[in-house]
Amino acid sequence: MSRAYALLRAGFPYVKTLGMRRITSNPVMVAAGAEGRLYVLCRGDLTVDIRRTSIDDEDFGTINGTGEDKLIWPTALVMDPDGNLVVCDEALHRVTTITTDGRVVAKWGERGDGDGQLNRPSGMALDAEGNVYIADTLNHRIQKFTREGRFLLKWGTSGSREGEFNMPWGVAVDDEGDVYVADWRNDRVQKFTGEGRFVLSIGATGADNGQFNRPSGVTVDQDGDIYVADQGNNRIQLFNPDGRYVEQFIGDATLSRCARDYLLPNAKPLRLREMASLEPQKRFKAPISCTVDAAGRLYVPDYGCHRVQIYQKEADRLEYDRLIPPLRSPTLMTT
Repeated sequence: MSRAYALLRAGFPYVKTLGMRRITSNPVMVAAGAEGRLYVLCRGDLTVDIRRTSIDDEDFGTINGTGEDKLIWPTALVMDPDGNLVVCDEALHRVTTITTDGRVVAKWGERGDGDGQLNRPSGMALDAEGNVYIADTLNHRIQKFTREGRFLLKWGTSGSREGEFNMPWGVAVDDEGDVYVADWRNDRVQKFTGEGRFVLSIGATGADNGQFNRPSGVTVDQDGDIYVADQGNNRIQLFNPDGRYVEQFIGDATLSRCARDYLLPNAKPLRLREMASLEPQKRFKAPISCTVDAAGRLYVPDYGCHRVQIYQKEADRLEYDRLIPPLRSPTLMTT
């Protein structure tokens, strides 16, 4: 689908919360599958696994693996064109492909700084052909591989100029093949062509609109809108395809279905909840990534609160002849 010239942004309402501590402990990334299935990568003190759940907050158990296939410190999770889960593990310097029932079908990667080698890889994304882009974090570069792990190209080096990185983390690829990188310690997001040519930079250090404090994740939807997990500022920021700030999400959580099922028979947690100030309980705590599915649902793994918050994009696509030319001093007024 080609992109519209502009959007009538009707809203982006909160939908629901999924999961709870002990089920989705310290979630770092969500992959959306078919028939409402969701796969939540969890990585924390309590557990390291992939929790299988659904949009209805059902629990279908976990995936991890055993022996040499066991996940150690996974950082990214995506679904490939065959419906398998692809996991990047920074402790193993490795990429593993796993079926949704937990069977390992492929793995590749080794530690080093040569072409095709990895040093604490973090973010990962697939393009339309299934090629894999990886944020090779401690080598301060992006590398591109075939889905089988054959090295294709690389770009970047340590620094703060255009096209340089300081511990890149999140990676996304849009429908046009452009690559977006959450440049973690440089507090910005950089956009490149699929071959690594610099296109634009978004953000600077700070807490104002459009500024970042250690951005760790980035994703792009079918309209070209850019979503950034601004981890240190406890929020998700939304930018239009040109990099203009649009709005932010700070968290609106309600109790999930499984949290209510847990609380109702337990007197002490019920009392603590009854006595609590609920406003702070809604907010994100250090969200590490964000994901948007084909239906426009935004999934935010709320890392510090052990849950996933979901929002729904509402927008109408507009062509050029529906709007007047851009204004030099725009002011939005409603009547």
